[in-house]
Amino acid sequence: MVLADVHLSDIIWSILWLFFLFIWIMILVQVLIDLFRDHKMGGVAKALWVVALIFLPFITVFVYIIARGSGMAERSMQQAQAQQKQFDSYVQSVAAPTGPAEQIEKAKALLDAGTISQGEFDQLKAKALS
Repeated sequence: MVLADVHLSDIIWSILWLFFLFIWIMILVQVLIDLFRDHKMGGVAKALWVVALIFLPFITVFVYIIARGSGMAERSMQQAQAQQKQFDSYVQSVAAPTGPAEQIEKAKALLDAGTISQGEFDQLKAKALS
């Protein structure tokens, strides 16, 4: 029987190998993301790094992390800040007006455009002032 030949130690070693394989793939992906995120590096240098990653992956990853590790953190922080800034501006652009004056101003613009009636404007105005 096939299951009788599988021992607990075989399962543990398989899980351990899969874990390290997953970590290795994640490190390679992070290095590649950082490599192409850097706008200061030219295309030829990027191509050389990729070729080195293909033919000498372990050595290249360690050299890359040692040589450019601090820059990786900076570029990652810049990317995160840019995404946060973009998200904040999006939220502000679609958020409802906060003050009563802004709400009345938007309602007046809708009334002038003919989108809402005078009665609806009065209701929105009363709601904003309450």
